[in-house]
Amino acid sequence: MRSITGLCVAVCVLSLGLRGTLTAQQDTAKAPEYGWKHTSVGTVTLSQVAFTDWTQGGENALAWALSLDGKSVQDQEVTNWSNSYKFGFGQTRLGDQGIRKTDDRIDLETMLTYKLAEKVNPYAAATLKTQFAKGFKYDGSGHETAVSQFFDPAYLTQSVGAVYQPIPELKTRFGVGLREILTSNFPGYADNIETLEIEKTRVNGGLESVTELAWQIDENVSFGSKLEMFSTFTKLDEVIVRSDNTLAAKVSSLITVMLNVQLLNERAISPRTQVKEVLALGLSYTFL
Repeated sequence: MRSITGLCVAVCVLSLGLRGTLTAQQDTAKAPEYGWKHTSVGTVTLSQVAFTDWTQGGENALAWALSLDGKSVQDQEVTNWSNSYKFGFGQTRLGDQGIRKTDDRIDLETMLTYKLAEKVNPYAAATLKTQFAKGFKYDGSGHETAVSQFFDPAYLTQSVGAVYQPIPELKTRFGVGLREILTSNFPGYADNIETLEIEKTRVNGGLESVTELAWQIDENVSFGSKLEMFSTFTKLDEVIVRSDNTLAAKVSSLITVMLNVQLLNERAISPRTQVKEVLALGLSYTFL
């Protein structure tokens, strides 16, 4: 009897020990990984066409573009600090028309989220949008007129509100904020046409909504979309809309096909919706 009792005690102790070990392993496996996580992808595209004694007609052409997209996120137990950046620059030369800019972009965003609940949490965010080089508008005769340059215009927003993330791939936020337009030599972006004075800076308070989607369709195909909306308190019926959508497919470890479509609707700048579309095949390299 003593031997049976001792055996039972030993089995119980062993079972408790194994259960404790398995529980500890499960807890370790489920423990979140806190700290910084960085991602950065660069893309280079180049195309060239040259003619010599070509009777069917055509123009020599050379086009190139560079882009760099990245994100740095510091995730902690009670906070999440997300920083993203998008840089792009490209030029083309068609025949004897000289070099013209085809892409120019600086887009920075930082957002701090305080974790109070599982799906809905307060946030504070700031964004900056501008460009690297001077931009021109061309008429039918090829005459150029400067319309923009570095930090002219520059768009800054600061906002606070609540962010809702029902699934890891989808995140949307809504809040109140300030939108600032800064100019120097090209005040048309900030000027209020209802006043006689030419304003070079415009500051408006309003409501902000930003929705982001990051969808991995397949192992080598991804789709990213960002919809930004801002409406000033004085004109809630006039919504400023920016939409940035990118479909990327990796042909190989270095070659990527990318389709990017950007939409901008801001009545103060243009009564019509502005559309920019880029289809590119180029070299893509993941730095981080």
